[in-house]
Amino acid sequence: MESLDSLEHNLRELLNRYEAQQQQITALQEENRRQREEIIRTHAELVKLKSDYNHLHTAHALVANDVDDEERARARQRITNLIAQVDRAIEVLKQ
Repeated sequence: MESLDSLEHNLRELLNRYEAQQQQITALQEENRRQREEIIRTHAELVKLKSDYNHLHTAHALVANDVDDEERARARQRITNLIAQVDRAIEVLKQ
């Protein structure tokens, strides 16, 4: 009888540990989801900031007196490429 009680006690202990582990897994999965969402948001912000920086750099190259001709030419080329991309997008939208 004692071995049956011991088995029952061990089984309850095992079930309690299992439930605790399941709760921990659920909590970790939720934490993982939140962190992934934060990474995605941070990445999107980084991409936008890089784009903003490039735009500011191009604008500065066009108007600043201390920029060499080569840098100014690269800025103009970036703008020309952007205009070409917009023109292609407009053509696609017209179809």
